[in-house]
Amino acid sequence: MMVLENTGSDIFKSVGQLLAKKHSNIVIMPHENPDGDAIGSAIGFAEILQNSGQNVSIVSPNNYPGFLKWFSSGVEILIYENHKKDAIKKIQAADLLFCLDFNETKRAGKLEKQLLEFSKPKVLIDHHPLLLSFCDYTISEPAYSSTAELIFDAAVQLNLAPFINYNAAEALYTGILTDTGSFSHSISRANVFKVVSELLKYGINTNKVQSNVYHNFSAERMKLLGYCLNEKMEVFAELRTAVISLTKEEQLKYNFRIGDSEGFVNYPLSIKNIVFSALFIEKEGLVKASFRSKGSFSVNEFSRDHFNGGGHLNAAGGESNENLDITLEKFRQLLTQYKYQLINTKI
Repeated sequence: MMVLENTGSDIFKSVGQLLAKKHSNIVIMPHENPDGDAIGSAIGFAEILQNSGQNVSIVSPNNYPGFLKWFSSGVEILIYENHKKDAIKKIQAADLLFCLDFNETKRAGKLEKQLLEFSKPKVLIDHHPLLLSFCDYTISEPAYSSTAELIFDAAVQLNLAPFINYNAAEALYTGILTDTGSFSHSISRANVFKVVSELLKYGINTNKVQSNVYHNFSAERMKLLGYCLNEKMEVFAELRTAVISLTKEEQLKYNFRIGDSEGFVNYPLSIKNIVFSALFIEKEGLVKASFRSKGSFSVNEFSRDHFNGGGHLNAAGGESNENLDITLEKFRQLLTQYKYQLINTKI
């Protein structure tokens, strides 16, 4: 089943030796603003390690959306921004640190300092391209749809498959589901479906997962989506691009909560002939950007070159230190530079 292109058996042997010490204190750290893949991977892997006899905790840099707070797992999750002292103590007491679903230290957010100062073994498990090595051991496979898919295969390689249970399978399935947009992208490899078929053997309720992730929003969020599509979406048909933006005032009007804009950036791609979509959200002191594309247009490169970000070929994020108006004007001007690529993008 495994299609591991970058990770040799020596890495798994070394990590396996680290895990051979039972009841070690292990901390799992997802990236800041954790999405479904980050949280699903963290909970899934924590369940597996806990079932194997390890003492495991998840320490997240900040909170994550409410629609990802329904998992069957009872594994400990500490939110640094809410419990700073406890989170730091937990990291400092750890014998081993796993970094999941990010490939550069700045993605640890306010935990970057603790990550860099952690002197004991660190292991990275991730599927993002353009790896920046900061861990002692690295399991990096950009061909994978998600870190959750990779966690399953890594567990098999580490002889941890017997410790996968319902809770782990549910969390890993959720990670794969969300990072593929309900199996709408990043699914060109057969392995993702092989892993999903294995996870289904644990009896997980896929209808429950789908409902909790995609049918679990507030009425205000739905009104906000309607407002974005009706009032805030700009379509540049000649450039095959659309953009949505949200000010702080607009977020306040619709009682915006963490995760409410999840998936908004994907909606413009439903428009005929649109291949590039952007979402800009005004935050305190910066503007957060999300980019999605179809076909060969690389939003990873676009974000990295112009918005201090990165990600995957068709899904990336970034940010701007300018105000929202300046950021939007910059984006509009950049589009003309990419006119040839956008017009010739094949889906």
